Amino acid sequence: MKRLTCLLARTVWTKSVHKMAVTTNQRIFTVSILSLVLAANTTYASAQERPETLSVPAAVEVAIRDNPNLAEMQARYEALAEVPSQVGALPDPMVNLNAMNFPTDTFDRDQEAMTQTQIGFSQVFPFPGKLSLKEEAAEYDALAAGHTVEEVRLQLIKNVKGKWWQLYYLDRALETVDMNQILLRQFITVAKTKYETGKGLQQDVLLAQLELSKLIDQKIQLQAIRRNQTIQLNILMDRPANDVVSLPDQVSKTMPDIVDENVLYQLAESTRPRLKQMETQIEAAQSRLDLAKRDYYPDFKLGVTYGDRTGDNPLPRGGARSDFVSVMVGVKIPLYAGRKQSKAVSQKRSELQTNRYALLDEKGLVMAAISTAVTDYHRAKQQFSLFGSGIVPQAQQTVASMLVGYQVSEVDFLNLVRSQMTLFNYELQYWKVFSDAKQALARLEAAVGEESVYE
Repeated sequence: MKRLTCLLARTVWTKSVHKMAVTTNQRIFTVSILSLVLAANTTYASAQERPETLSVPAAVEVAIRDNPNLAEMQARYEALAEVPSQVGALPDPMVNLNAMNFPTDTFDRDQEAMTQTQIGFSQVFPFPGKLSLKEEAAEYDALAAGHTVEEVRLQLIKNVKGKWWQLYYLDRALETVDMNQILLRQFITVAKTKYETGKGLQQDVLLAQLELSKLIDQKIQLQAIRRNQTIQLNILMDRPANDVVSLPDQVSKTMPDIVDENVLYQLAESTRPRLKQMETQIEAAQSRLDLAKRDYYPDFKLGVTYGDRTGDNPLPRGGARSDFVSVMVGVKIPLYAGRKQSKAVSQKRSELQTNRYALLDEKGLVMAAISTAVTDYHRAKQQFSLFGSGIVPQAQQTVASMLVGYQVSEVDFLNLVRSQMTLFNYELQYWKVFSDAKQALARLEAAVGEESVYE
């Protein structure tokens, strides 16, 4: 748009110099266009002075550091990492203190030979292999939680980049609207001047005012959309929702080449955290199935009790009574295996199959996401090149030509305004496809699981 205003001003100025004699309307139009150039330059200069702009890397860094959802997933992973050693340890032993066989008439320890006080110790020993399988399954759960953290981080980066590039498009759209409002106000001034001097029509003035009102309405809508997008970006960065987000005016317009889709598929299978998480869940389900099969085998319980007695044995043997030592061994019998253990094995086997099918389904979704992002990127890249090198420059030349024609009353005002609004729409599309391409790249990086998707 800035290039167009300069072109228009140069065209009008050159024409006035060559003719050396212009009408009053032409002089007014020339002054108006030159004023437009100064206003446009002032707008660009003020925009360049905005402090504390937020770049894409800075937004991503803040989000990774402060996002509460990512912190929640990290805390969950750290919690699950503490589980394996717990479930892999033996059950806590039991210590017993018993008072045995006291006579209820006297409660005298010396009265009855079987009266004793006992201290006992017992320990449950699961069948060999059960504890290691429990620990293995918990380790896989913790590992899967670690992959979940990485997946949440990838999705967070994708969302932050997506919101950032949406805001960048909205800033350029608002800038384009402002520039076109300035142009239309100048058109209104010129149309009024020609109408007042009897060389124009009142409908030209009304038409320009109508288009200006449409632009004002569009700006209101764009500002509301930008505020909503800003709120969402602030939430991702754990900032107050109403914080002001200022973006740079100039960014690199380079459109990098990406590697072949089949290569991206292979990269995703080896690097995408979501797939790694689901593969780890399959391993955990397999360990639980093996554990369920081990439940057919009994657990053991070993106990030792020492009984202390007092008093003397009766004659003729006599002498102090001996203490007792007891050893107990218990075995848990899977008596109801048909209703418990067998059903548990069937359950764990079905859960294993569920995880396998879920992995296959997720792989399909990942490949679809990659292909969709690649398609969207190539489409936006081609459109960006077309708008930047063809459509927008051609539309600018059309407006410049019609402007000169209108100046000498060879083009009617309606076609001039229409050509300007067409240029306005093309400029919006130019920035829209640029933003679409950058968002497609962000989705592609997240779908593959890493940023190295470029040639």
